[in-house]
Amino acid sequence: MSALPNYRPQKLSLGPLETEILEIVWQLNLVTVKDVHDRILADPDRELAYTSVTTVLKRLTVKGWLNCDKKGRIYVWTPLVSKQEAQAINSYQKLQEFLAISNPDIVASFAQDIDSNTLEKLTEITNILTSYSQTKMINKK
Repeated sequence: MSALPNYRPQKLSLGPLETEILEIVWQLNLVTVKDVHDRILADPDRELAYTSVTTVLKRLTVKGWLNCDKKGRIYVWTPLVSKQEAQAINSYQKLQEFLAISNPDIVASFAQDIDSNTLEKLTEITNILTSYSQTKMINKK
């Protein structure tokens, strides 16, 4: 299980091209504009301007997803969070939005549509939360 990282990007919402480019950065770990551009253009059905890749990498940097360093005359980007950390952050955010409904009847109304796999996952989550809660209570004493 990936723990929620201490660092979180300032803006979590990403567009489709931002998401695609972030996936490439995660795959390569250290990229230049040319690396990303070449990877995208490897698909013969794709067209994308080199400057568009630059713009998106800069936007991801401003949003807090990437770090940019200058190595000589070349700019290189690296991810500030791993893909697993990003998934944990996004899941946490969605859970908070769901719980913000704060109407137990609405939340409970989903119970009739829960399949066995979901029920198993919820049971596992409940067990983890119960264990965590008990550990917290013991540490308070």
